[in-house]
Amino acid sequence: MSGSNSGGLMSSAGLVRYFDSEDRNAPRIDPKTVVAFGAMFGLLVMVLSAVA
Repeated sequence: MSGSNSGGLMSSAGLVRYFDSEDRNAPRIDPKTVVAFGAMFGLLVMVLSAVA
């Protein structure tokens, strides 16, 4: 039964390293800004679908 779950931790180690590395050139966006833009886009779509 040890073979069914072998490598799970090892396979995710690369992703952890990828997401832990911070790129200095990457743009920083506050999560609240992303949610606000998403909400505004949703409202825009609802308004445009009601008008059309």
